[in-house]
Amino acid sequence: MSSSVENVVIVGTGCAGLTAAIYTGRANLNPLVLEGSLPGGQLTTTSEVENFPGFPDGVDGFMLMDNLRKQATKFGTRFEQAMVTSVDFTSMPRKLVCGDRTILSKAVIIATGASPRMTGIPGEKELYGGKGVTTCATCDGAFYRKMDVAVIGGGDSAAEEALFLTRFASKVYLVHRRGELRASKIMADRATSHPKIECVWDSVPVAVEGVEAGAVSGLKIRHVKTNAERVLPVKGIFVAIGHVPNTGPFAPALAVDEGGYFKPSAGSQVQSKVAGVYVAGDCADHVYRQAITAAGMGCQAAIEAERWLAEHDA
Repeated sequence: MSSSVENVVIVGTGCAGLTAAIYTGRANLNPLVLEGSLPGGQLTTTSEVENFPGFPDGVDGFMLMDNLRKQATKFGTRFEQAMVTSVDFTSMPRKLVCGDRTILSKAVIIATGASPRMTGIPGEKELYGGKGVTTCATCDGAFYRKMDVAVIGGGDSAAEEALFLTRFASKVYLVHRRGELRASKIMADRATSHPKIECVWDSVPVAVEGVEAGAVSGLKIRHVKTNAERVLPVKGIFVAIGHVPNTGPFAPALAVDEGGYFKPSAGSQVQSKVAGVYVAGDCADHVYRQAITAAGMGCQAAIEAERWLAEHDA
């Protein structure tokens, strides 16, 4: 067990975690950041980010996160590659267990993000991130102007993604394993009636084509009733079958909703049910899931943590 007690430990290094580190670092709290298994978060796998304010020509996702890390380091942030396996928030200081080591901290900011659910079909992993397979139409839709694309899924998220993509794509195939969408009636009606959207019913993805060329050239699908296979000639594939919030080690101690996302206390976007413990970014946001909204939540969590520590003579 660590003998010293940290002022604040930040779990996660996406936009939320690194923004929280910048703010707590500038407040002279000497924050410790636990990086986890994917330092920098999902944006490190994105070749170009066009919608983050301040970059009119776009910015490489890895470069953006590296710059945030350098900025946090400049203000005294320390980084450790550690995975939290369990926590004990029942007493002070708070305890974070990382394997055979326990870290003690007065305040904790959890910014562990969420992982998109993927189909697992051949070619998907190889062409993910700037090569044609993505999980965010808002982030990447503009790259597919006047191209044919496919959306995989049948819920509200899939319908929203498909409708958003009609602003750019020539045609949007909406691939769903059933004969009707699971989305709400209003969203389903909008998607099925849109002239640019072709619903591909009773079909499941089989493989992403284009691996040898390094870019998506098509999506092979199989009809679940006839087993007939065909290839949709698309340049972009948007997987919209949900996200999995990375809240597992903390869920017993903190409130989560039916989807596993952290539920902030009433009146706050970032305060958990435990005093001095805050949540920020995609692990607590199943609505927007954008880099800029995550950064905003990281800022809020840092300011609330700073104020809480000041009130408790930290």
